[in-house]
Amino acid sequence: MEVKTFGVIGAGQMGNGIAQVAAMSGLQVIMSDIKDEFVQRGMQNITGILGKNVEKGKMTAQEKDAVLGRIKTTTSLNDMAPADYVVEAATENEPIKFQIFRDLDSICHPEAILASNTSSIPIGRIAAQTRRPDKVIGMHFMNPVPVMKLVEIIRGLPTSDETFKITWDLSVKFGKTPAESSDYPGFIANRILMPMINEAVYCLYHGVGTKEDIDTVMKLGMNHPMGPLALADLIGLDTCLAIMETLFAGFCDSKYRPCPLLRKYVEAGWLGRKTGRGFYEYK
Repeated sequence: MEVKTFGVIGAGQMGNGIAQVAAMSGLQVIMSDIKDEFVQRGMQNITGILGKNVEKGKMTAQEKDAVLGRIKTTTSLNDMAPADYVVEAATENEPIKFQIFRDLDSICHPEAILASNTSSIPIGRIAAQTRRPDKVIGMHFMNPVPVMKLVEIIRGLPTSDETFKITWDLSVKFGKTPAESSDYPGFIANRILMPMINEAVYCLYHGVGTKEDIDTVMKLGMNHPMGPLALADLIGLDTCLAIMETLFAGFCDSKYRPCPLLRKYVEAGWLGRKTGRGFYEYK
C-alpha cells in the first residue's frame, strides 16, 4: 500500500511536529484536535518553525508555502476517512487513546494503518480495541519531532510484517532513523529514560542535591545534553508521571514507583514548560 494521505490526531507539541515532518516529506496531511484553538496553535507553531528555516536559508519561502499548503486542519475525526495512515498523538491516557482507536477503526477505510505515538502503553492493548489489530503499530517519535532523528517502532503481537515495513519506510521517508522495540510497557526509550528521571526527582525529594546540581552532574559528568529535571520539564511532568504509572502497573516492580514529589508537582499543575513552571520556572 502506498501512503499518500497521512492523518495526525492531536495538534500539540508532538502532533504538530509529526504533521510538519510528514508534510515536508511530500504527503498530504490531515491534523485534528478537539478544539479549533488547538489546531490553530499547532499551525502557528509549524509556521514559526518553517519561517525560521527560511531565515536560516534551509528552505525557500515557496517551499515553506508548499509544506503549509499540504496540511489540512479539522476538529472532526470523521475527516480522517481518506487517510491511508493515521498516527494518534493524544494525551498519555488509556481510555482516551482506546476511544480514539475505536472511532478511527469505524471511520478509516479497511486498509488504513493506525499507529500510536504512545510513550508507554502496550500496543497489543491498543490494537485489541479495533477490528484490524494486524494494522495497528507503535510509531513513537521523540521530542522535538522536527529535530530528533529517532523513531521507535513497536509491533504488537498481531502486527503484520506489511504494517511494520510500511511504518519503517515512512520513518526513513521522514528523514528519521527507525529502531524496533518489543511490546513491553515503556518499550526501550522510556523503560530506560523514565526511571532515570524519576530517580533524579527522588534525589531532589531527599535533598541529595539542588535541581541545578543534579542537572549539572548529569550534563557534565555523563555528557547528557540536558539534565534530567530540565528534560522532565520539556517532556511534561504529567506525561512523565503517566509513563511511570504504566511501568509500575505493567511490571509490578517497586523500582518503577513514581516519586511522591513528581506526583505533588503534577497535582499542583506544575507540569513544566507548557504551564510555565515545573522544576524550573519559564517566562
